[in-house]
Amino acid sequence: MNELERFEPINTFIFDVDGVLTNSQLLVLENGKLLRQMSVRDGYAIKRAIDMGYKVAIITGGKSEGVVKRLQGLGVVDIYYGIRDKVEAYREFMYLYDDEISDENVLYMGDDVPDYDVMRLVGFPTCPKDACPEILSIASYVSNANGGGGAVRDVIERTLRLNGHWLPSDEDEELPTSV
Repeated sequence: MNELERFEPINTFIFDVDGVLTNSQLLVLENGKLLRQMSVRDGYAIKRAIDMGYKVAIITGGKSEGVVKRLQGLGVVDIYYGIRDKVEAYREFMYLYDDEISDENVLYMGDDVPDYDVMRLVGFPTCPKDACPEILSIASYVSNANGGGGAVRDVIERTLRLNGHWLPSDEDEELPTSV
């Protein structure tokens, strides 16, 4: 099976946040609040995947309400945040959709050691190019993009293109204009 064929059976995307949807950097404000930066293009890809019927979930150790609101605004329903045991969260998610998805149809993108165990359970473990060595060693696909710099868009776009779901068609009523 070539690299591109690995994307074709995917119907579910699961992403970590820090280091995947963000660039791993935190801006710490004087009041203790933490700011993260996310890619609008990653956001468009997430929205497009959801609009085309793919499942998108988030499993993160972070606890940012701003991140949750952003993801909910894109249509993400399954958001597990403040998670210590990502395998447990993954199993809970899979249980909810056991009649619709199986491990081999799941693409997970992580970047650091807390993602290691769950990445070993999914059908297609992926990571940004700036992931830690332990994650790079188990990823079946390493994006050419860094976390927060289009890695999420990369894997979603590849999957949707292979399945004829990326470009708008005449049947599409309206695509998101602001993500």
